[in-house]
Amino acid sequence: AASYTDSSDDETSPRDKQQKNSKGSSDFCVKNIKQAEFGRREIEIAEQEMPALMALRKRAQGEKPLAGAKIVGCTHITAQTAVLMETLGALGAQCRWAACNIYSTLNEVAAALAESGFPVFAWKGESEDDFWWCIDRCVNVEGWQPNMILDDGGDLTHWIYKKYPNMFKKIKGIVEESVTGVHRLYQLSKAGKLCVPAMNVNDSVTKQKFDNLYCCRESILDGLKRTTDMMFGGKQVVVCGYGEVGKGCCAALKAMGSIVYVTEIDPICALQACMDGFRLVKLNEVIRQVDIVITCTGNKNVVTREHLDRMKNSCIVCNMGHSNTEIDVASLRTPELTWERVRSQVDHVIWPDGKRIVLLAEGRLLNLSCSTVPTFVLSITATTQAIAFSTQALALIELYNAPEGRYKQDVYLLPKKMDEYVASLHLPTFDAHLTELTDEQAKYLGLNKNGPFKPNYYR
Repeated sequence: AASYTDSSDDETSPRDKQQKNSKGSSDFCVKNIKQAEFGRREIEIAEQEMPALMALRKRAQGEKPLAGAKIVGCTHITAQTAVLMETLGALGAQCRWAACNIYSTLNEVAAALAESGFPVFAWKGESEDDFWWCIDRCVNVEGWQPNMILDDGGDLTHWIYKKYPNMFKKIKGIVEESVTGVHRLYQLSKAGKLCVPAMNVNDSVTKQKFDNLYCCRESILDGLKRTTDMMFGGKQVVVCGYGEVGKGCCAALKAMGSIVYVTEIDPICALQACMDGFRLVKLNEVIRQVDIVITCTGNKNVVTREHLDRMKNSCIVCNMGHSNTEIDVASLRTPELTWERVRSQVDHVIWPDGKRIVLLAEGRLLNLSCSTVPTFVLSITATTQAIAFSTQALALIELYNAPEGRYKQDVYLLPKKMDEYVASLHLPTFDAHLTELTDEQAKYLGLNKNGPFKPNYYR
């Protein structure tokens, strides 16, 4: 993903290193603090493609709407996330951060954040034990307790519930941005166990359409090209799931000349796939013939050992969903199968008869493990997730500043007005000019001239 991330020959675990930044602080754990200068350059490049966050930072930092906020975060640690974190800092928040994926951290960016004073605990290629250790180091610190959670996948929220449930007495709210994490929050709410308000950023339109759909439409090809150097034309591909991520993947592969099949459980999404020109199948019907299998359902055991056994030689298997539960990778770690590392994030799994499949990122999130994602798109996501200014505030500011009683212990969607505001901040980049309603037109439609222009349920 970045030239400095995998270049280190140092095999020493960051947990065993004694590192300090230039200010003498050691409240971080990254691969190599000396990479900070490279990371700073990447953050500066990202800032150019994140107009909304930069505008909000400039506009709001005098007011400090997050003064007193102590935000603990668990997201992908990339240059774009760094812009988000530094914006939160500029608005008055104190932040501690861990990674939500063991492969997606850019080491040099983590180093740059640590150098500028952010307690960051993350490096590319963490073990499962490292992953939870990093989250714990963010949360369990003497003299500091979070009052806001920013989560991507729900692991941080889960860890606090499991280990430090008393912390929720001071936490004002949770902001969650993934399908998986939101699903977990709704489960907690249904069971009566959600003890603070939560903002579902994932189902805001600017997240669903821009990050899940358009971002994946670009990054699926990038991830596959970087790992396998494959040609897409004429390849047979099955995409499991036709939600926003699946739609993006299918559109990109179809445009490259691939023959695309779709599996789906939801009849509405299934009908959309049919109307978009894709063949709707069960996985068993095509598993012997396809060249690529891509999962993006948010479910578990979508691709089982039985499917893996029936795949043809050199079939590429990967996951575009948040969690590593969709492909049953654990079933492949058996004595009769041989694992062969081909390159970073690419493994051959070889059967006794010589058949092999190509497994990418060990079944973890392909685009952030094996490539980068378009910075401009992530700007929209990060803005939706982190700050909104003017008359409507966004998730963190809104939850943090909300008077007691406004939000109950439930999961809330972002107001449509906030979605529209986030989108409008990005239009100047395209030199795009919005049409304004006349008073007569606004009255005819029954709308305020300044929005919101659609009801909250509109998708």
